[in-house]
Amino acid sequence: MTNDVVDLLNALREGTMTIDDVAEHFRTRKWPRRRRTPPTTYAELAAAELEDPDPYIPGSYDDVAAAFHQKKITREQFRVLSDAVAEAQRAEDAGEW
Repeated sequence: MTNDVVDLLNALREGTMTIDDVAEHFRTRKWPRRRRTPPTTYAELAAAELEDPDPYIPGSYDDVAAAFHQKKITREQFRVLSDAVAEAQRAEDAGEW
């Protein structure tokens, strides 16, 4: 199953889109996020350490990180795309869209 993030990353890898094109798409996209209440006590912190990692969310930053770890994008591409995701999230947090 593919999603728009994977499709954009594949287009970058295949050379049908530039890093600037993909980054622009990333900047104007709403990114799903994980929202958890942070632990406030030592017991909660210890319990959180024993929990399984959060599940994969299709169409999220997970896809960008996975592409980097699978060596489908370079370190520089990962940096540019990570910055674009962060810009989109900051704009969303600021209520800009």
